[in-house]
Order: sequence, then C-alpha cells, then structure tokens
Amino acid sequence: MAKEKKSIFKRWWFWLIAVVLFIGIVGNMGEEEAAEEKNAQVEDTNIENTEEDQEQATEEPFDDEEEPAEESEPVEDDVPTEYRSALNSAESYSDMMHMSKAGIYDQLTAEMGDQFPEDAAQYAIDNIEADWNENALKSAENYSETMHMSKASIYDQLTSEHGEQFTDEEAQYAIDNIEADWNENALQSAKNYQETMDMSKEAIRDQLTSDYGDQFTQEQADYAVENLE
Repeated sequence: MAKEKKSIFKRWWFWLIAVVLFIGIVGNMGEEEAAEEKNAQVEDTNIENTEEDQEQATEEPFDDEEEPAEESEPVEDDVPTEYRSALNSAESYSDMMHMSKAGIYDQLTAEMGDQFPEDAAQYAIDNIEADWNENALKSAENYSETMHMSKASIYDQLTSEHGEQFTDEEAQYAIDNIEADWNENALQSAKNYQETMDMSKEAIRDQLTSDYGDQFTQEQADYAVENLE
C-alpha cells in the first residue's frame, strides 16, 4: 500500500520558511516607510530653505555703507530788520509803481521819502528781483495813456535824471515795445492846449513839434491840428 504524503502545510520547514519570509517582508516595509518619512523630511526642509531664500531676496539689500547724516537746519537769517523793511518797500515800488532801480534807491533814501540809511537801501537794490525792462514799458504806457505824450517825450522822461532814471537800454526797450496811437496822442494834447490855454492852431502846431515841447513828428502834429474843432 502506498504511503500517504503529508500536506505541505503540515510540514515544519514550510512554516519556518513562511515565518522567515514574513519577517523579511515586514522589515522591508518598515525600511521603506522610514525611507519615505526621511525623504519627506528632507523635502520639507528644502522647501523651507527655498522660501527663506526668496524672502531674503525680496528684502532690501544690505548696505554696509553708513547712511548720510541728516542735513542740519539752515542757520536763521541774521539780516537786520531795517534791511528787510527797505527790501519790502523797494519791491512795492517796483510792483505797484514800476519804478527804475535808480528811482527806487533815491526814494528809499530821500528825506521826503522813506529815509532809509544808504546801506539798507543798497541791500534792497542788490536783492530785489525785478524786470527793469518791463517796468520801463509799464511806465511808458502810463505816460501814453494818461498824459498823451509823444514817443520822443516818453523816452526823455524815462531816462531823465529828474524823471524815471531808467537806463538808455531799458527806455529803448519800452519805446520799441509800446503799443500806442501817436496821432491820437497828438490830437488829445492839441485839444488840451486849445481848451486850457486858448492857443491858436498854429501855436498848437509849433508846440506839438517843438524840441522843447511835445516832440511829436510833423505828420502827427498836422493830423492833430486838422482834426481840431
């Protein structure tokens, strides 16, 4: 009779091999989990380092140079009060009356004017900001509009030592840039002579053209006389 074979599950060596294999599998799984956990930790560390590097890169670069010291406040101006007052007066004369530099100086120091000492007046003249050409032009326009003066008479008045005391260049700028109807100025002057002094037309003509009178041109004087009533 043939001998009955034992089942493989009943053999001791089978279970021994199974136990060994099981222990090996469990060990490998543990090592894989540990390796994965370690790799995860390394990745987290790398991510943190990268984020820190990016934050540092966006921050202001380190500058080892010393920051410049704050500028000290300017020292308070020690200009005397009288000098300041003279300058303020000079600016008013320029802005409101369109006076020349020399005219302003004389007004500041005159006994019948502001009576500033010469050093205060000179400080004002040295520090005033004014367009003297424009002042001369404004003065010329005033003489034309209110006194109906001729071009030559206005020029003389602007440059006269007893007048406005502008320089020749400033006066010439004014004459070159003024807009005036010289014929109408001559006519208005002629009417004034006729109404206030009862002068004849011929006397008016002479007065209008005289070098010691109004200094209109002959054509301007003729226009005025011809248009008188």
